[in-house]
Amino acid sequence: MEKSSAATPARHSAQSTWRTLLVYGILALIIYFGHQYLQTALGERALAAVPLEKLTLEEALSASRASDKPVLLDLAAIWCPSCRKLDQQVLSDPAVVEVIRNKYVFTRVEFESATGETVQQKYQVKGFPTLLVVDGNGNLIRQLPLSFEPQEFIRSL
Repeated sequence: MEKSSAATPARHSAQSTWRTLLVYGILALIIYFGHQYLQTALGERALAAVPLEKLTLEEALSASRASDKPVLLDLAAIWCPSCRKLDQQVLSDPAVVEVIRNKYVFTRVEFESATGETVQQKYQVKGFPTLLVVDGNGNLIRQLPLSFEPQEFIRSL
């Protein structure tokens, strides 16, 4: 009988530890997914404010061949704070938008999409946001330096 009474506190302690770990695990998941949801919602709002036409990569390449303008390819992730900053501070700026509309065909490719994976592999992209200038056949012309200042961004275009 002494044996069973000694085992009861140990079993209670183990159950208490597992409950605590379970509660912390669930709390961590709620925080993680809540944060991801918030970042995605903020990214969608920032992207919606970009007044550039949202073409697929194939549509942009086709328009590039038809217009003889290069493609400005923005590889970004909807939940990425730096991508959101680029959308809010640069790609929403009227002067930047005017230059892009006059000289380029714009496309945004989502980093985590199938097209995004292809773009990452083809152009050896390691991070985002990444801005590439490609011709109508998808050949890389150059990669633009990342800038969050509209006038500096225009100069790099």
